[in-house]
Amino acid sequence: MVVKAYVAGPLFTPGERSYLGEVDKICKELGIQAYLPHRDAGLLVEGATADATAHIFEKDKEALQYADIIIAVLNGVMVDDGTAWEMGYAYAQGKPIIGLIEDTRLKILTNLNAMILNSVQLTRSLEELKKALIKYTE
Repeated sequence: MVVKAYVAGPLFTPGERSYLGEVDKICKELGIQAYLPHRDAGLLVEGATADATAHIFEKDKEALQYADIIIAVLNGVMVDDGTAWEMGYAYAQGKPIIGLIEDTRLKILTNLNAMILNSVQLTRSLEELKKALIKYTE
């Protein structure tokens, strides 16, 4: 059985998308099939219609339903609002969520909202993430 992961995180800049790509590489190394919203459902562009947003919403929601595990990138001063929604949706379905924080501004984890802090297994590096994911492939 192939493990399916939904990779949630900010994706609005080339750097953010590249970072999600690094998570995808780790998944590939472990034989995990990763869903990246920007790659697999598309990005909203300037002038996007309401239909485009609805399409992306439905594709992402469907991917969340089929995912076995959620990987949530939590870097940034605040957790991305889309990522927070995706985490809440997955948590309500009883899916395991691994949070990844490498942001040096977040040395003290109490900077995270209590709802997020208490609903994820936190990792502090891509290497820690890889170790946390291994148990889902055994």
